[in-house]
Order: sequence, then C-alpha cells, then structure tokens
Amino acid sequence: MALLEVRHLVKEFPRRRGLFRAAAGIRAVDDVTFSVEEGETFGLVGESGSGKTTIGRCILRLIEPTSGEVRFRAEDVLSFSRARMREARREMQIVFQDPYSSLNPRMRAGDIVEEPLIIHKAGRKAVRVERVAELFSLVGLDPAQRARYPHQFSGGQRQRIGLARALALNPSFVIADEPVSALDVSVQAQVVNLLMELQERLNLTYLFIAHDLRLVRQICSRVAVMYRGRIVELGGTESLFEAPAHPYTQALLSAIPVPDPAATRQRIMLDEEAFDTGAALREVEAGHWAAI
Repeated sequence: MALLEVRHLVKEFPRRRGLFRAAAGIRAVDDVTFSVEEGETFGLVGESGSGKTTIGRCILRLIEPTSGEVRFRAEDVLSFSRARMREARREMQIVFQDPYSSLNPRMRAGDIVEEPLIIHKAGRKAVRVERVAELFSLVGLDPAQRARYPHQFSGGQRQRIGLARALALNPSFVIADEPVSALDVSVQAQVVNLLMELQERLNLTYLFIAHDLRLVRQICSRVAVMYRGRIVELGGTESLFEAPAHPYTQALLSAIPVPDPAATRQRIMLDEEAFDTGAALREVEAGHWAAI
C-alpha cells in the first residue's frame, strides 16, 4: 500500500474580474492523481507556475484544496479535525524553498528548531535542549551555534536549520519544496547528499519538488511532469528520461544543458496546438503514463 495517495486533487484560487463582475477561479491544480511509496523519492517537476508547490501545500493543508482526496497511511487527511491534523504533522513535514525567508530572523537557531517540540509538548526543557543539539549534529551543524541568529549563517547552513526543524518530530514523510534552488551551485550538492544520507538513516519518504531535471534524475525513483496544473507524464525516472512520450516533457528535456561543449542537442520548441491539453493519462508502457 502507498504511504501517500493523492486522487483527483483540485485547487482553485478566486480572481475578481471587476467591481460588478463575478469572481472567476484560477485552477492552479487540475485533477491531479499520484501515489508515493514508502521509502521512495518521488519527483514532481515542471516550470514555475505549474502547480507543484500548491500540491505540496494542499497535501499538508497549509492551504485547503477545492476538491479531491489526500490519503496518508490510508487515512483521509482532508477530513481531519484541526487537532488531528496537528497530530498528523508529526509524520508529515516540509522543507521550504527559501532558507532566507522561511526562518524567523528574530529567533535564535536553536529556538527555531525547538519550536515544533514546544508546540507538540514533546518533553521537558532539558529533553528538548538535548534533542536540538542532536538535530544540529544530525544535519552537520555545530550545536555550539544554537544561540546564533539566522543572518549569522550561510544559505546552506540556513537550509540545514530548516531541515533540522522539519526532522524534530521524527516524521516519516517530508516534502522538499525546491530545497536547493535558492543556494549556490557549490552548496547544492552538499545539501542533496545530506538529504539522501538522512533518508537512508531515518527511513524517510520524500516528495521532491523541483525544476532542475538533472537533479531529479539523480535522486528520484519516479517522476511526475506537470504542465499548467496537470500531470502530463508519470513514470520511472529512467523510462521517462530515455523515452519521453509527451511533447511538453520532450521540450523540457531538450533544454537541459549538455556538459560536453562539442556535443550537439536538438532543442525542441513546444507547440501547444500539437496536443490536447485536457487529455487523460494513459499507459504508454508498463508503469509509464502520458496524457497523449
């Protein structure tokens, strides 16, 4: 059984057209269905505005979906009461994209990591302090730096603080929302390697949201490609990268830079009139689906 199941998820945001005209909805997520198996890293890719981050926030109910189902360990997350949802967040956490804006600049790093423990009443002060020191060490930070403020850390270190905060309650499922896109290239590999090490050590399951296709190919076992709020292709990573079936996926992959300057690659330009944007997913080969 899948750890997470998302079925026919829809999220619309209202948009007013004018003072005397009815509000029109913008459908940011349009009938999205996928599942994540326990222990895997499932990639959700697409360009900015495709709905990736909105899906992650809907799963955790940081924003409420318009319709659809989200099941975690076969339980209906969208039917949870506020108290039950708070309890569920012990197991479901998120690492945000921007390590600069996701940390409270007025709080010391140790207090930021301790905050989830306080909210969930996890132990006495001495126990929490010990846990914070353990978490700092776990993500490669010196526990002696707990009294520093976020601005006193580098971007990579701030993302490690955000990761420590997400791991404070021992979750089994982590949504990594573009966790390295705001970091220098030299630091990205360090954070990705840390994520992979922690997954193995703590038996974590990741929903990895990204637009860097090379990174997704390196760490994800399966990938869903999003275009304008819909999943247009879904399958095993190697199958999808080696034989993309949807025109959008083909165009996206053709834009990946080639390391060899002497190599040539045919850039594919997307022609929206060449495919049906409302087509349903169908299986093009075993475990590989495309909306064609």
